[in-house]
Amino acid sequence: MEVETVQDRNTLVSRLSTQTEWDLIVIGGGATGLGIALEAVSRGYSVLLTEQADFAKGTSSRSTKLVHGGVRYLAQGDIQLVREASIERGLLWRNAPHLVKNQTFIIPVYTWFDRLKYTIGLKLYDWIAGRLSLGSSVFIPRAKALQKLPNIKADGLVGGVQYHDGQFDDSRLAINLVQTIIEQGGVALNYMKVTGLLKGDGQHISGVTLTDVETGRSFACKAKAVINATGVFVDAILHMDNPAGAKSITASQGVHLVLDKKFYPSEDALMIPATSDGRVLFAVPWHGKVVVGTTDTPVSQASLEPQALEREITFILENASRYFVQQPKRSDVLSVFAGLRPLAAPQKENAKTKEISRSHKIMVTPSRLFTILGGKWTTFRKMGEDMVDRVEKELQWLHQKTATRHLAIHGAIANVNQSDPLYFYGSDAPQVKALMNGHANQWLSTSLQIHEAQVIWAVKHEMARTVEDVLSRRTRALLLDAKESIRMAEAVANIMATLLKKDANWVKEQVAAYTKLAEGYLLK
Repeated sequence: MEVETVQDRNTLVSRLSTQTEWDLIVIGGGATGLGIALEAVSRGYSVLLTEQADFAKGTSSRSTKLVHGGVRYLAQGDIQLVREASIERGLLWRNAPHLVKNQTFIIPVYTWFDRLKYTIGLKLYDWIAGRLSLGSSVFIPRAKALQKLPNIKADGLVGGVQYHDGQFDDSRLAINLVQTIIEQGGVALNYMKVTGLLKGDGQHISGVTLTDVETGRSFACKAKAVINATGVFVDAILHMDNPAGAKSITASQGVHLVLDKKFYPSEDALMIPATSDGRVLFAVPWHGKVVVGTTDTPVSQASLEPQALEREITFILENASRYFVQQPKRSDVLSVFAGLRPLAAPQKENAKTKEISRSHKIMVTPSRLFTILGGKWTTFRKMGEDMVDRVEKELQWLHQKTATRHLAIHGAIANVNQSDPLYFYGSDAPQVKALMNGHANQWLSTSLQIHEAQVIWAVKHEMARTVEDVLSRRTRALLLDAKESIRMAEAVANIMATLLKKDANWVKEQVAAYTKLAEGYLLK
């Protein structure tokens, strides 16, 4: 069978009518759903993944951009999660080297006791990772720490503890996972909303009903197994199965501020080990800017566009200012973004979200709806492996061995040149550059290094359907500089309209919708 290319969405949609039954239907196009779909399709199963909005529209494009074992979880004593995450970090670094880099972090140390505490703790962190460690932690003396941490407060500084973790681009990884799933023979569709669950015998789930958000067309798709991997929205799908079901998920909001590199002009990431609320705070170099975060605020309701609270913004600025000589103000924030972490609801009342484990949990309802709760980007592959293992066990299928531990993700390439502004395209970069040569000097943003060719590539090869898809997730303009992204919106809409055969009204609507959304990323 000839595998469809990602850009031909119509061909992929046509499979919904021609495929009689799927082995697995995965609901949710974020990190968790993509990991499950890739795991299943690489084992030889027929797989359909559906996402109600765009791939990684929610939490999965709004992380701290870290692939990490979890120093914080080590402090909480969750050795098992740290071990699992450290192994997965190492595997992802090998499988997607164009997107995951070995990032050095430095903890500034102001007391000799802290030197001892963090040195011992991070040596344990190294040991837990074993052969998949990204490098050994070391204490660095004051002079070297000041050299490596420009703009850090020097008063009382003893030195720093340097360690290694992973840093990545979350939504770019999501898009490359979609491409890998399709290359493996699966179907992954954005803007395809699940509207109901089918029960063939009146008891057991036998498929889903879908609506194409773009056309309004409906489909009834049968499946041997249906998997709910919708993150903070899992309860919405669970209630389609059992409207009286108890709440299974709680959400915690994490906010990040993006600043100009001048506030932290270092290639080493900064880890602030103890903020005023007992969390850690990171300042991470990313695409020529610095991302500072994150917060941990319980929220009562899930949203596709969560908004940062004033107290979260103040918290980050105040805690960063305790360490930075040049202190960032509200007016210096280029973009503010919020993501919701899906956490399994605690058994005890009043548990703080920072104390709830980030380990994942699998549930199977009496009607055989498979649901996965919790987890994080770093462990997405293992979550997929565990879920497909569980499906095989529950449905008494012959167990197929995982094929994803060493499966290269679309775009994987060795010897990545991080100074190339198109490095994150990996093996696709030469084709993107060839497209650029055909559209000479058509830069949409020189400050963000975004070219017209990237919009064309996003539509033709990465299933981008809206201006937001391009500016938020195919490129990262919205998160890097929201104001600059608004300026680009009309040019992007016009390019897309030509490719998607849309009219002037579509352009106008897209620009208006994007401008309204992006204004939520600016501080007033």
